[in-house]
Amino acid sequence: MRIEDYALIGDLHTAALVSSDGSIDWLCLPRFDSAACFTALLGDESHGRWQLAPAGDVSKVTRRYRDGTLVLETDFETADGAVRVTDFMPVRVDSPLVVRVAEGLRGTVAMRTQLVVRFDYGSTMPWVEQTEEDLTLLAGPNALYLRTPVETRGEDFTTVAEFSVREGERVPFTLAWNPSHEPVPVAIDPLWALAATDRWWREWSGRCTYTGRWRDQVLTSLIVLKALTYKPTGAIVAAPTTSLPEGIGGERNWDYRFCWLRDASLTLEALMLGGYVEEARAFSDWLLRAAAGHPSQANIMYGIAGERLLPEAELPWLPGYEKSSPVRIGNAASEQFQLDIYGEVMDAGHIGREVAGQLDPARWEREKAVLEFLESAWREPDDGIWEVRGPSRHFTHSKVMAWVAFDRAVQAVERWGADGSVDRWRKIRGEIHDEVCREAYDSEHGTFTQYYGSTELDASVLQIPMVGFLPPSDERVRSTVDAIQRELVHGGFVYRYSAESRGEVDGLKGGEGAFLPCSFWLVNNLAMIGRAKEAEELLERLLSTSNDLGLYSEEYDPERKRLVGNFPQAFTHLALVRTAANLSDRSGPSGDGAS
Repeated sequence: MRIEDYALIGDLHTAALVSSDGSIDWLCLPRFDSAACFTALLGDESHGRWQLAPAGDVSKVTRRYRDGTLVLETDFETADGAVRVTDFMPVRVDSPLVVRVAEGLRGTVAMRTQLVVRFDYGSTMPWVEQTEEDLTLLAGPNALYLRTPVETRGEDFTTVAEFSVREGERVPFTLAWNPSHEPVPVAIDPLWALAATDRWWREWSGRCTYTGRWRDQVLTSLIVLKALTYKPTGAIVAAPTTSLPEGIGGERNWDYRFCWLRDASLTLEALMLGGYVEEARAFSDWLLRAAAGHPSQANIMYGIAGERLLPEAELPWLPGYEKSSPVRIGNAASEQFQLDIYGEVMDAGHIGREVAGQLDPARWEREKAVLEFLESAWREPDDGIWEVRGPSRHFTHSKVMAWVAFDRAVQAVERWGADGSVDRWRKIRGEIHDEVCREAYDSEHGTFTQYYGSTELDASVLQIPMVGFLPPSDERVRSTVDAIQRELVHGGFVYRYSAESRGEVDGLKGGEGAFLPCSFWLVNNLAMIGRAKEAEELLERLLSTSNDLGLYSEEYDPERKRLVGNFPQAFTHLALVRTAANLSDRSGPSGDGAS
């Protein structure tokens, strides 16, 4: 299946991807970062999946989420009638649970289900036992329990069943996980769970306070962010998947089931724009716990409980999505030095003060420790926002974000009465600003460059006016935007940097798609410099790249007209929320862009 053919369901601890043909091809239990028991997404059905669909030919498939929820409904039409499969995961109270309900809509439809459980990312076949109450699948620390009124049987080391569903009839299936050493989880009524899950999500969505334009897309993005939240800690994973390729058939395949500090300020801003103060506070608390310790030892990303050690490994038994290999788990980029994260942490604190209307003394003490480290560290080369695996450099975006750190510190003193060496911070802020304008601006071509001494463009410099480093009216900003449109926009979308510099800078082979968050950044830049009509046209083009359910991955391949990269991607949905809000603020009542 194409990446856009998948839907997301989840329980605020983990998530599953369900294809439009009724197959759950990806599921990690019990957490987002646990080993997958369904891994067909990165291989084939032999690596684990659970299909529930009509047994014969299907003439039409339509699907949707119930309004304001993560309850998925997929309708299949056949020559004999129509059937709806409803998929969801109840918001977890005890054990993780996947519920599937086949409901007859018209006529009588012959159905088939095939359950292929392979623990440890498709490598471990379970021991299967049939009891009076359930089918138990055991291997090592994992146990799954299938419950259904349908009679199942074993077939080629899989579990299958055939049954028919008539109009008005509902046939449920539940699959529960528990540690294998613990008692069998208590059975629940799947139809009661459906009603409770539907109600929970509707109540949550009903709290959304966003009233600007593109509200439906914004609400969908906020639901995705909630679904990617690990409820016990408040962390939000970048994506629930690993190794979905940035370029089909390539090696740019990374594990995104972790939480990036870079997303911190965007996450807080998006949650606050939606009115989700509780979620923003929980994420902020996670951020403080995860990044606690000496700033020199800060990771760029952490596990969902704040884990620091995220060793990278390859899984050679998996061929990868459409032969895109290697398949990786863990992420070696967690060990990189990336200067920009300190600016993101300081900006997150700034947003927190703006929202709360006061200074938090305990948080400010930690922020001062960041500044003390950054006073010398900002002069060092780093690995940059794109986590390149080539040589460290003085990346422009990294220096700009170091400027952000000191700028937000100065504002904390001036606006909130914080204590600290404000004169020194002002001086360093000025030094960074002068250096970036001197070393990172190519006056011959009229552009800010990817790194000092380079002539290459990088879409990350679109952040310059967005963080306040220079005003949108500055001619250097405007000429950089023009250059990015000329050189980095292909097929109507923004690429991170040029194809010519890609291998040299990041040390990797192969291509990649257009980077959707950068494309949203261009929308913001166009609006800020007064080109509102262009901004809105690009935003509408970006919104059209979602799948039929409003979900986005990290990148888009304009040639293939396909989503690529891990899916769904929090960074893209975060950028959508911010951009929609920005354009709403800049538009008049009739929707005409104001300059």
